[in-house]
Amino acid sequence: MRISLDHAHVFASDVAATVDFLSTMLDARVVWDEEAAGARNVRLRIGHAFVHVYDQPPEGEDGIIHHLGIETDDLDALVAQMQARGFAFRNPIRDYPRLRYVMIAGPDRLLIELFQCHEPQRWELPAAS
Repeated sequence: MRISLDHAHVFASDVAATVDFLSTMLDARVVWDEEAAGARNVRLRIGHAFVHVYDQPPEGEDGIIHHLGIETDDLDALVAQMQARGFAFRNPIRDYPRLRYVMIAGPDRLLIELFQCHEPQRWELPAAS
């Protein structure tokens, strides 16, 4: 079973400004731009990692990082492994046509998304001609 840190997911009060900043200042490249979980999400590659920009302004004083996304090729096995190690899941895995995921809370309320993508090739858009 493969497990990999995939992305940090950040809130943005102005998605275009955030994408422009990351693209201009850090050479980020948009690889995915669709609605997911009820809002526009833009996935940007920065080097070997990704940032997801969520079209929703930050709330309260918790900052702009919403969650860390941990990708696996076998979500059921990862959940079973964590349960065997004593982790109690509060929510079931959610199934969507393109992915499956479950959100968990880590120490200090760190929100973590464990997910399995059904169409990993869709995470990369073809290079512009």
